[in-house]
Amino acid sequence: MVNFLTFTDDKLVNMYMKGDNEAFDTLLNRYESKVFSYISYTVKDNELAQDLFQDVFIRVITTIRSGHYTENGKFGSWVMCIAHNIIIDHFRTKKTENSVSYDTEDENDNDILNDSSLVSNANIETEMIDAQRLREIKSLIALLPESQREVVLMRFYQELSFKDIADITGVSINTALGRMRYALMNLRKLALTHNISLAS
Repeated sequence: MVNFLTFTDDKLVNMYMKGDNEAFDTLLNRYESKVFSYISYTVKDNELAQDLFQDVFIRVITTIRSGHYTENGKFGSWVMCIAHNIIIDHFRTKKTENSVSYDTEDENDNDILNDSSLVSNANIETEMIDAQRLREIKSLIALLPESQREVVLMRFYQELSFKDIADITGVSINTALGRMRYALMNLRKLALTHNISLAS
């Protein structure tokens, strides 16, 4: 009996391209929870999340069957990138993005990996998962600019590495880190404005 769970993603894709639907079922089971959680946390609407989730895997199926999927050992990141793009398309269509003033992000931010301000802000991760403040924190996250909001959601709710975030959003790791830095700054400003404590 074939144990599909032991196969790599690309092996399963190849099997699916040859007509093995069980191979695709294995891929779906492997990633559906992660993809749906990301969509759900971002759009904050379960019914809409279900629709967008279906759109993601329809696009995955269409791309694979058309022969346009390129094997690179990053199937998971590719699927998350599709989910990201579909969410962006949805927000653009609805034109509901809120704006918060922030400094221009610099693609060539000097040595941001060694920026001491990131270290001092690191404890915000622990603060944000405080159950008592979760609802309030989510309301603040919703007010962030789209590029900052998505990196916060990916980092704190999906627990993705900054490398994965960079791959999914199509930017450098420095830019992903920069967006997180501005997001943390803006969250603190918003917390003061709305009289919400971020301290544990």
